[in-house]
Amino acid sequence: MTEAATNQNVNPAANTQTNRGPQPPVQSLDFILDVPLKLTVELGRSRMAVREILQLAQGSVVELTKFAGEPLEVLVNDKLIARGEVVVVNEKFGIRLTDIISPVERIEQLK
Repeated sequence: MTEAATNQNVNPAANTQTNRGPQPPVQSLDFILDVPLKLTVELGRSRMAVREILQLAQGSVVELTKFAGEPLEVLVNDKLIARGEVVVVNEKFGIRLTDIISPVERIEQLK
């Protein structure tokens, strides 16, 4: 037998098949990395009657459910993923994430 024939399949990791048959290809998330998602930063909410909304004018103040200093909520496709605080970057508003929702909590939101 030639040396090439005796060294064939010396590395078991190089085998793509095992006794269990062909292995599925390694799955990658690369194909979804460019999918656009809606990211929303929520300052607060309020409920108002139609009459109150019709009375709004320039300078009106709408009271929100959140208190000053409370973290803002970061939502992706309307699902909470993080909380943070407002920052200013190059004269634009931004958000510094202070708390990331755990994967377990995110899965609970789906139920």
